[in-house]
Amino acid sequence: MKTSTALKSLLGAGALTLPLLAFAESNVQTGAATAAPGATAHLDFSIVIPKILYLRVGTGSSYTTGALTNNNAIDLITFSPAAGTVGNGTPVAGTGGDLTGGVETAAIVSNSGNVTLNATASGALGNGVGDTIPFTQITTATTTLTSGTALPAPVLTNGTSSNVILTAPPTKLIVQDAKWTYAYANAANVPAGTYGGVNVNNSRVVYTATMP
Repeated sequence: MKTSTALKSLLGAGALTLPLLAFAESNVQTGAATAAPGATAHLDFSIVIPKILYLRVGTGSSYTTGALTNNNAIDLITFSPAAGTVGNGTPVAGTGGDLTGGVETAAIVSNSGNVTLNATASGALGNGVGDTIPFTQITTATTTLTSGTALPAPVLTNGTSSNVILTAPPTKLIVQDAKWTYAYANAANVPAGTYGGVNVNNSRVVYTATMP
């Protein structure tokens, strides 16, 4: 069987390009029986590290083992002032949270410089019939968890909070966490009803972390 001229040309061109695909080499040295020839070979290496930005608020995957994964669980924090205490200015602790008692795990892990963190609510908490409670009535206290410096919490508002800036060290690595304890300030007398809920009546707050 004859090989076509076009196929021969294609095979020849392919053979010429094969050495360009290799990063190692071979080297043959020869010499007399009394000589001591030396041969060298070179090899190049490359490690590609992707940018990583991990944010956890509440139930989530572990961030201390180095195996970061997604977890889509969304917690519900509930405040229930006792009858006769509504609006008396005494803060009310919450229930729920991955650490219970209205307390959530908060963590950021990143490897590319400073991180900006904020929180966004779509409006005041509503009860479905026109009454509202502003998000400024929900406070967040921050205490240390495992990192030397506690991760600051954005101050909740009816919209997007002010930014919290985490400044990365020269290594560009940030691993920072905290316990965020939520409370209801209970500073105003409001009509009866359930304000918020599970993704209803402006209940959901979206925490967002960004980095360069």
